[in-house]
Amino acid sequence: MATLPEKFSNYTKFISFILKYWNSDVFKAASDNALNNDNTDDSEHDYDNPQELAEDLKIMGPTYVKLGQLLSTRPDLIPEPYLKALESLQDNVEVIPYSEVQKIVEEEIGQRISKAFDSFDTEPLASASIGQVHLAVLRSGKKVAVKIQRPGVRTNFIEDLDTLKELTDVAVKHSKTAKKYAVNDILDELRYILLQELDYVKEAENLVALGKNMVKYTRIVVPQPIEGYSTSKILTMDYIDGQKITTISPVSRIETNYKPLVDELVAAYLRQIIIDGFAHADPHPGNVHLTKDHKIALMDLGMVAKFGPDLRENILKLLIAVSKFNGEETANVLLKMSEYDKNADLADFRKQINRLVLDSQHKTAKDMQTGRLLIQMNKIAAEKAIKLPVELNILGKILMNMDQIVAVLTPDYDLQRAIERNVEKMMQKKMLEELKPKNFFAEALEAKKLTEKLPERLNIITERLANNEFEIKIDAIDEQRLTDGFQKVANRISIGLIIAALIIGAALLMRIPSTFVIWGYPALAMILFCAAAVIGLWLVLKMMLKDEDLKLRK
Repeated sequence: MATLPEKFSNYTKFISFILKYWNSDVFKAASDNALNNDNTDDSEHDYDNPQELAEDLKIMGPTYVKLGQLLSTRPDLIPEPYLKALESLQDNVEVIPYSEVQKIVEEEIGQRISKAFDSFDTEPLASASIGQVHLAVLRSGKKVAVKIQRPGVRTNFIEDLDTLKELTDVAVKHSKTAKKYAVNDILDELRYILLQELDYVKEAENLVALGKNMVKYTRIVVPQPIEGYSTSKILTMDYIDGQKITTISPVSRIETNYKPLVDELVAAYLRQIIIDGFAHADPHPGNVHLTKDHKIALMDLGMVAKFGPDLRENILKLLIAVSKFNGEETANVLLKMSEYDKNADLADFRKQINRLVLDSQHKTAKDMQTGRLLIQMNKIAAEKAIKLPVELNILGKILMNMDQIVAVLTPDYDLQRAIERNVEKMMQKKMLEELKPKNFFAEALEAKKLTEKLPERLNIITERLANNEFEIKIDAIDEQRLTDGFQKVANRISIGLIIAALIIGAALLMRIPSTFVIWGYPALAMILFCAAAVIGLWLVLKMMLKDEDLKLRK
């Protein structure tokens, strides 16, 4: 639990950062190009120092480094120079001293490094915002990678996330833009994912689960954890000897046909998302490696995305619609999985989604980005007061990273056709799965409950019918309010007739001589005129005030 001075420090740190970059090109680009495909030529702009943004995020701590990593995969929001600067956050952070590493490892496994390992490299293979990785060799001679969590990172992460939560709650309460984009829901989802990433026991379980799900894909490798050498703060797993996908040379692409590898990668990720509902949520270039035997290794399972059955079914329909460039069906599926009220501009939403899908036709992997497409759909929905599931934005991030990998390996790859081919197979498989006897058990139980309750409910209905107690409740016109309205209209007409009668009567009395006069006119006639004027004025004022009250209620 953070103390008051620490909380104040967290607030000032974040607010100072926002104030510094509020008028910079980062926020201007996000505002100006929010709904565009950002075809602006960056060379036309004189950008501020992008590297300074990355350095400031490093100074602010690992939470903000992680946020910077997420922003580095959002070319729809951030200008290209800033993207390149933020990419350095993925593997260029301060190294944990080996003395600290040794202390953490020995405390966690309960024995000296020299006894647990045959060798343990003092220099790290990689250093990230949450931990760093060292190469080691077990007593059995097996090479392993040991990931060590940074000291105190868990506490700092939670404190920073709490600060961001409080500030986003205030922003949503007072800012229409923050509310429209549901930044508090996005942060909640981000918080859940990042807290999962801090638990290496959970990551070990994720590695095992994904390894089982990917077992049929011979070209996909998932390193497995080493039992007895992993805790919540250290994770020991198979060592993968390879290179980042993005470091592959153009010559390698000419000499090697990577299309079969990409076919399997696309199929594997679609299976994770649609069939398993359990996906590698952080496939940025630092976490996807090409091994020496030309296989793809999926690294770092700290961040995973989970999709429920109904959402998976809608995602399947969505991908089919997008792959067939069916804009109308795409909009229908998006609306089916979203929340909106009467203020939502559904007609313009459908029109913009249809344009977006049609514009993506006939593009290869180097030009077309399915992930970018989904993120743009999220932004269009937000503009039209339509709230899509947060998971769809996470899916966009996953696919955007995959787009980048596919474009590096095979720039001319027809990604849309590959998605269409795979989702059709998955649809067939899903239908066959649902026809299995085990999937009818739930429906059989529901039918059993209905059969058991049906006689009792029929008895209640027939008894109420016999006793003239059966009622049907229809939520339609408010009869009471309608009757009251008619009564008020009748009252106004009646008062109007009375006023007219008083005026006519007074006019007739004006011709009859009288000794009792007011201002030289017969007194009774003047009294009737004044009564008619007072009643008329009262009626006019009441009608005006009542009509204004009805406008305010609307």
